[in-house]
This record gives sequence, structure tokens and C-alpha cells, in this order.
Amino acid sequence: MKPLREFEIAFVGLKPGEHTFQYQITDSFFENYGPQDFTNCNATVKLLLEKNNNFFLLKFEIGGTATVNCDRCGQPFELQLWDDFNQVVKMVDNPEEMIDDEDADVAYISKTESHLNVSEWIYEFINLSIPMQRIHPVDSEGKSGCDPKILEMLDNMTQQSEEKDNPIWKDLDKFRQN
Repeated sequence: MKPLREFEIAFVGLKPGEHTFQYQITDSFFENYGPQDFTNCNATVKLLLEKNNNFFLLKFEIGGTATVNCDRCGQPFELQLWDDFNQVVKMVDNPEEMIDDEDADVAYISKTESHLNVSEWIYEFINLSIPMQRIHPVDSEGKSGCDPKILEMLDNMTQQSEEKDNPIWKDLDKFRQN
């Protein structure tokens, strides 16, 4: 995977204090990472970098949209992305020795580094801003955005499964009643 140069921050020339960066993320950004379970990503990532003597505080704010498939009806819909994440980057003499550190919110780079590439964090944080369960949102009237034909089929299947009594479980019900 080739590094994305537009996501490298040359921090050596930055004065201590807060600095703001903004990135527009589209599907082309994810080409380096392989297939994703979403499409039509149009995200804005606002990065607030606070530079201190031996560490940086990074605050990523994710906003935008991505198209995902609904887990209930299988139809695509546009999901609103909104989340924020914090990351601490510490400058140390031997960052390889710090890999065993279990805090995922802290990364280590060498004191000899001059650039900080934030593309991996952007990739990770956009993926984390997409929920595990993706279901059409309800509209202003409280009606599901799912395909009504599929919802009707699901209701029919649920009713059928409730109507069928499995003879295997029928005899076990005698024990529960006693």
C-alpha cells in the first residue's frame, strides 16, 4: 500500500499550539485499503492538532454520508456519518519498544521523525463511525424507510413460524407446566 502524501503533516515547522487541517474523503481514498462494505463515501474530516513539546493531541471530527445496505431489507440507503475521536501521539527515542503498550489511543513515533501520516487513523475512524447494525432510519411520521414489500414478507414469515408447532418441543412443554 502506497502512503497517501496529502495526509502527511510536516510537524517540524509547526509552532506549539493548535493547528487545523481538513480532508475531503471519497471512495478513491479507500482504493488502497481494498473493498469496503459501503460506497459513495463523501466525508469531511476535520483534524485539530495540538502540538506540545514531546507529544501531539489529535482530535478527528468525522461528518458526511456513505451508502450502506440495510440489514433488515437489504436495500441501500444513505447513512449519516458523525463522530469524533481522540488520538495521542508521543515522541520517544525507541518507538519499537513501546508497541507492547495496550492503550490504543496512544501512538508512538521516533523523535527523529519530521512527518506524521494520519491516513490510517482517518480510515479507521471512518469505519468506526459506521454502526454495526445498519437499518433504514424512520421518517418524521415514525414509518420505517425499509422496502414495504420486504417488511410484509418478514411479517408473514414471523407469523408462519409462530403458527407452526414443532412436535419435538410439544412433549417438552409437559415438563415446564409441572
